[in-house]
Amino acid sequence: MPGAHAGPGRILRTARLMLLPPGQENLADLIRLKADVRVFDLMLHGVRTPDRTREELEDDIDFWAVRGYGTWCVFLRDAGDFLGICGLMERPDGRGVALRYALWPECRGHGYAREAARAALDFGHRAGLPRIIAVARDSNIASVEVLTDIGMTPAGEFQNQGNRMLVFESRGPAIR
Repeated sequence: MPGAHAGPGRILRTARLMLLPPGQENLADLIRLKADVRVFDLMLHGVRTPDRTREELEDDIDFWAVRGYGTWCVFLRDAGDFLGICGLMERPDGRGVALRYALWPECRGHGYAREAARAALDFGHRAGLPRIIAVARDSNIASVEVLTDIGMTPAGEFQNQGNRMLVFESRGPAIR
């Protein structure tokens, strides 16, 4: 059962997934996910310690309270299995609000990242975000394919620690 942090309108349901804002009940799953080099080695700031993950969870909860959007924990709807995270966060480099996702390697090839990313992107635009970006290493072909498949378009590139980073964007409908 989701906690109070998962208020009305914050829970996303897709054909196969449920996305819930994170709470303290998700800490053990998040520690395992963020400590796994197969998952977080490519993420901004890399693999996390349990203490860092605990801090990030508090930040995620606060971000939801202030912004009304953030990161979700992704679960299979039927089985309830924790698959990873997906969401919208302000990039620390000032590039804007970015879509991000990190799922267990065992989830690859099933379309879960696409499904979760599309739901998060749609939520962000409905919440009034006119532009959402995503950043992927040029060598991360799977992520580049997910981003293009959900309709994001190339919007630039930059170098980070010797890696070519590709920037994608999605522009929502004009808010009146």
